[in-house]
Amino acid sequence: MIFDTKNIRNVALLGHSGCGKTTFSECMLFEAGDITRRGTVEEGNTQSDYTDLERERGNSIFSALMHAEWKDSKINIIDTPGFDDFIGEVISALKVADTGIMLLNAKNGVEVGTEIIWEYVDQFETPAIFVINQVDHEKADFDATLEQAKNRFGHKIIPVQYPLNPGTDFNTIVDALRMVMYVFPPEGGKPEKQDIPDSEISRAQEMHNALVEAAAENDEGLMEKFFEEGSLSEEELAEGLRIAIANQEIFPVFCCSSTRNMGSGRIMGFINDVCPSPADRPAARLEGTEKTLPCDAEGETTIFIYKTISEPQVGNVNYFKVYSGTLNNSDELINVKNRSSERFGQIFIAEGKNREQVNQIKAGDIGVTVKLKNAHTNNTLNVKGVDRKIRPIVFPEPRIRVAVAPPNKADMEKLMKALHIIEEEDPTLIVEQSKALKQTLLHGQGQLHLELIKHRIESNYGVSMDFMRPRISYRETITREADTMYRHKKQTGGAGQFAEVHMRIEPYSEGMPDPHGLSVRNKDIEELPWGGKLAFYWCIVGGSIDAKYSNAIKKGILSKMEEGPLTGSYCQDIRVCIYDGKMHPVDSNDMAFMLASTQAFKQAFKESAPQIMEPIYTLDILCTDEFMGDIMGDLQTRRAMILGMGAEGHYQKITAKAPLAELYQYSSTLRSLSQGRAKFHQEFAEYSPVPHDIQQRLMEEYETEAAEA
Repeated sequence: MIFDTKNIRNVALLGHSGCGKTTFSECMLFEAGDITRRGTVEEGNTQSDYTDLERERGNSIFSALMHAEWKDSKINIIDTPGFDDFIGEVISALKVADTGIMLLNAKNGVEVGTEIIWEYVDQFETPAIFVINQVDHEKADFDATLEQAKNRFGHKIIPVQYPLNPGTDFNTIVDALRMVMYVFPPEGGKPEKQDIPDSEISRAQEMHNALVEAAAENDEGLMEKFFEEGSLSEEELAEGLRIAIANQEIFPVFCCSSTRNMGSGRIMGFINDVCPSPADRPAARLEGTEKTLPCDAEGETTIFIYKTISEPQVGNVNYFKVYSGTLNNSDELINVKNRSSERFGQIFIAEGKNREQVNQIKAGDIGVTVKLKNAHTNNTLNVKGVDRKIRPIVFPEPRIRVAVAPPNKADMEKLMKALHIIEEEDPTLIVEQSKALKQTLLHGQGQLHLELIKHRIESNYGVSMDFMRPRISYRETITREADTMYRHKKQTGGAGQFAEVHMRIEPYSEGMPDPHGLSVRNKDIEELPWGGKLAFYWCIVGGSIDAKYSNAIKKGILSKMEEGPLTGSYCQDIRVCIYDGKMHPVDSNDMAFMLASTQAFKQAFKESAPQIMEPIYTLDILCTDEFMGDIMGDLQTRRAMILGMGAEGHYQKITAKAPLAELYQYSSTLRSLSQGRAKFHQEFAEYSPVPHDIQQRLMEEYETEAAEA
């Protein structure tokens, strides 16, 4: 069945790991009649957690697209992971969802994962409803969780329901929107409607009035009627709430037990009746222009790929949303990014791993296709003759990095090919071949994220991969002046090689005076590709070295600065003055002077009180009071300098500076210290001198490696 835009609802299930999103999605599908038996995470038979790895781990790793038909609507359901290592899956789902369903654990309240995700809900301006789940847990506290949500997310949090008897005996929900009480049978499912008891009428009426006021505030006509009559009809209330939710003016709160299937049907009815369709949402923003694109099935076709995965025997599988027009089977669209033409030979609607082929998908709907030649996540495709680009998803910066290599060097090419395939699927993964560190680096969202990549590489591509501690991109510089000379002399059959170079090196800083005792003939201040500068001064008087050799001398210096004398790291912020030397009319050439200057620089560098500099990062850590002591203690073991502490919302914020060398696997350590209830952001700050003992150790390690090579 093909659904019109106004009858489509796109919802993303969001929340901290363990809040019950996957179990809730099973209830939704079961209530709609799409499945005849609810699967469980424990048994590994749910519709959304269908990969072997998810079944093995017992939690969601990938977002999964499903759909349920409810009354006249199609509800597309995207179940997302709760671990912030997989935040990319959440962000891509929010890009195409028209409503976020934020599940809270009634036992644990608002958890850190919820708050991380809420930042993106806010960023995408996504309408949202809250569902306080697991109210059947013996330690469930609906009121405390509701109060936490109000404190964290503001006064727009308005309850629609509350459980009459939370805890192990839970079976009753008071619904203040419909002013009715739902009593569920022991096996869950369809409840019996009853009158609200006298003891609860006052609380329910107060909640009902708050909902009516919120609905009326967004429509002058409704507001007038509300003031005149003191109430609104159910249809008027639904329309007012639809506008309020679409504009993020209110965030309604529901309750349920997904394990007992109590309450999900009512929530689905609300999604169908009140939550916005794609047509009710603001027009999509286009890249590079102030123009927008309304969601209209009669418009010219534009689709956006929000997710790409690679499946064995299938190849790339693309998940997309139709932003305008209607996509028909066999249509050809043009990819804005690379101008390639893509034919949609098959289009599907999804139910987890299962796909049902359809002939067309209208604006606002979400579909799947396979075997596109050159289309990936964040690509916009248009009908021929249309040139517009949906604003791409901006994914977060990586928070962890590791070096990788296959056990057998012969497999390196195969490993890199597999890594780049996964990198195309997963925009939160960055593969870097570092020339400076001579390592292949993986940058990801956390240890769990990278472990997943390793598992997929080994199981899907048959390549083993070892994780190693990444090297640090140190810098080398000097702290005092030194003069030296070096003579390169090599005699072979025929012409030989001869060059003698006298040089002075000293620390360079902006605006420093010309060198004392030397006559500067020419100066060249070069910005180095890796940062810092080389100031190259030609101070030859009397022609002891011909100026034609200056470029060769400079090239020799740069070659050593690219692989510094102490640790092989880049050198920077050095002034080199060439002030004397000798040449031979036959045996001198560019190569001889390049070799002489390299050796002279190396020799002078070691006599100039050399200093290794290490990258320092600023850390902003948000945590609750109870974990501050442990986190501060850990920072002190990492040579960190605490810059400040203060409150940010309900969190404590620690700002510190720490060497990158001490931050290896910090995200895993922080998660362990805080029981997953802290978050951090790191950003490069500066290069700073390493302590003397560490410098000696680094130099000794480098010399040992060089001797063994």
